[in-house]
Amino acid sequence: MAATPDLLFGLRNNFYLGAYQAAINSGDVQNLKEEDAIERDCLIYRSYIALGSYQLVVNEVDSSAATPLQAVKLLALYLLSTDNKETAISSIREWLDDPAIGNNPILRLIAGIIFMHEQDYNEALKYTNVGGTMELNALNVQIFLKMHRSDYAEKQLRVMQQIDEDHTLTQLATAWLNLAVGGSKIQEAYLIFQDFSEKYQMTSLILNGKAVCCMHMGNFDEAESFLLEALNKDAKDPETLANLVVCSLHLGKPSSRFLSQLKLSHPEHMLIKRGSAAEESFDRAVQTV
Repeated sequence: MAATPDLLFGLRNNFYLGAYQAAINSGDVQNLKEEDAIERDCLIYRSYIALGSYQLVVNEVDSSAATPLQAVKLLALYLLSTDNKETAISSIREWLDDPAIGNNPILRLIAGIIFMHEQDYNEALKYTNVGGTMELNALNVQIFLKMHRSDYAEKQLRVMQQIDEDHTLTQLATAWLNLAVGGSKIQEAYLIFQDFSEKYQMTSLILNGKAVCCMHMGNFDEAESFLLEALNKDAKDPETLANLVVCSLHLGKPSSRFLSQLKLSHPEHMLIKRGSAAEESFDRAVQTV
């Protein structure tokens, strides 16, 4: 019997590779089973979240929507304003404790994403570690790499490779791990991003991937060209701006404009927080002199 075509493959792939507007535009997929229709809507709303349209998601997902959509709405609320963070975290804990819905994979994924934002990696793993979907497995790889545990990340990647070695998320996770391991693995990571750029629409995510590989290999001029191309696609993308700050410093070029843009659009970014902490330490040291 012929395999049923995966009607959401294109939408999923666009989302995974950061082609968020393309994901939204390709979202008009009809004749889906209810479960697949919910997944489609989740991916579309998560694409809007990735584009910063938090309020749109909050407005459109009503209280009668299915649990996965409610979870996505909670992520939008969490990201919309710092005032919402405590309420969102409290709600997601309550839902995760509910035996009727607590094991929903999208709910667990959103919980992992929120606690990863909070840099509470052990809490994130409480909900993601059992896996169950390729996205949960990929998120586990990211969490372990944030914890500097590339050994655990590699184990998780092996699980993904056993399920589907050619899956876009497996390839992405391989590139992330290769970047973390470094050395000769950087070239392998670069080839994965290069392969994506030849097969699919070029996105900020792919361009940043190539640029980070180039920076690791000391090719800062090439990295800069990829990052400026990414900036043309999305002038507010935090990773592009952060990578441009680092790249510019290595090239001996002024980086203050990129840093200012990052500060204005993403004040919570790790680079900004580290810079602020360093400034405060310096100020304290000056005051004691």
